[in-house]
Amino acid sequence: MIYKNYEAQISFSEEDEVFFGRVVNIERDIIAFDGYLVHELKQSFQAEIDDYLNDCKAVGKKTEKPICSRSL
Repeated sequence: MIYKNYEAQISFSEEDEVFFGRVVNIERDIIAFDGYLVHELKQSFQAEIDDYLNDCKAVGKKTEKPICSRSL
């Protein structure tokens, strides 16, 4: 799953019956998200990326740029 060049790896927990993921093409920051349905997972991923970018901007932190995303 890719959004704004941030690429996520998705997994599924049978025990919790939830999809979860994390951004894999950045090195320092951790961006994680989850959802019970695919559309919830996608919305959660996009919201986390948007929040990350907005939060960094708000505190004057330089955002970590994605490393060679497959979407390019």
